[in-house]
Amino acid sequence: MRKLILAGTAAAVLLVTGCADMNMSDTQRRTAVGAGAGAAGGAVIGALAGGGNAGKGALIGAGVGALGTYIWSSNMEKQKREMEAATRGTGIGVSQTQDNLLKLDIPSDVSFDTGRANVKSNFAPVLDRFAASLQGNPASTVRIVGHTDSTGSDAVNDPLSVDRAAATRDYVVMRGVDARRFAIEGRGSRQPVATNDSAAGRAQNRRVEIFIGEQGRS
Repeated sequence: MRKLILAGTAAAVLLVTGCADMNMSDTQRRTAVGAGAGAAGGAVIGALAGGGNAGKGALIGAGVGALGTYIWSSNMEKQKREMEAATRGTGIGVSQTQDNLLKLDIPSDVSFDTGRANVKSNFAPVLDRFAASLQGNPASTVRIVGHTDSTGSDAVNDPLSVDRAAATRDYVVMRGVDARRFAIEGRGSRQPVATNDSAAGRAQNRRVEIFIGEQGRS
């Protein structure tokens, strides 16, 4: 049994290392790692539950591991370029996350005034472009997360962070994007990215993050 599990795990390692030897993008390598991790798990399951069939389990697990992540398609790359152009010079960060999501990091000086959930005038043009990008990419889904600094209590900050995420979503929905494509969260002051001991740090913590993902397309 141990030999069979090791054989399946070795197959998983070969999937990863074999792909790593090719000229692959970071995204492709991450997908290969996912496939390898799935293969390793499948090998163990196949050996334990499938009459010692570690190899078959590895192949099934590889498929699950590869498909169980967001993909970074040409559509996602196009959206990234569009948002980079739309946000240039605004202070908004645009990046690809490790799990193949497009992330927009919107600081408070762009998005919302202190203690408020009204979309600021200089944030509106960015959201207009964002709405247009989503309309052109109907497979994309969106998660919006609001954050606050530590000033005030959770009783104030938690609903304020949700209200900011909701206001961002509502603005885009009013531009014709289906509300069912959105999920929103508010995390209050619980996930700071800078110290709350300075005004500059608190400004960084008052932010909205938008994550765009796509599954099931190549």
